[in-house]
Amino acid sequence: MDPIADYLTRVRNAIKANHRIVDIPASNLKKEITKLLHDQGFIQNYKFDDEAGPQGTIKIALKYNPETKLSAISHLSRESKPGLRKYTKSTDAPRVMNGLGIAILSTSKGLMTDKQARTENVGGEVLCYVY
Repeated sequence: MDPIADYLTRVRNAIKANHRIVDIPASNLKKEITKLLHDQGFIQNYKFDDEAGPQGTIKIALKYNPETKLSAISHLSRESKPGLRKYTKSTDAPRVMNGLGIAILSTSKGLMTDKQARTENVGGEVLCYVY
């Protein structure tokens, strides 16, 4: 029912199983979330494969610490759900782990992190927290 929750669950399950790569059915929203996670350093790399299936797939290479084998992502949680949407103003944008994590917001200017939303002075729907 909820494609973003499915995306986050697939990534969470791949991390728990110590997989290096995870395949996820693609959509424009999922592609933007993937780009944000890569820009913020939570995933190592990604590739959009448009030939696979009607909508394509996203191949995500997860990032692990070479010494401790711990994932760069320790927590992924869906905040705004289809049954209960959560919106925020730019002044009230959530700070995740006191600035160490990110909150991904869906704004009128596209998807962005909580820090970007504060600097651009836009609010929106809080999709998920990552740290």
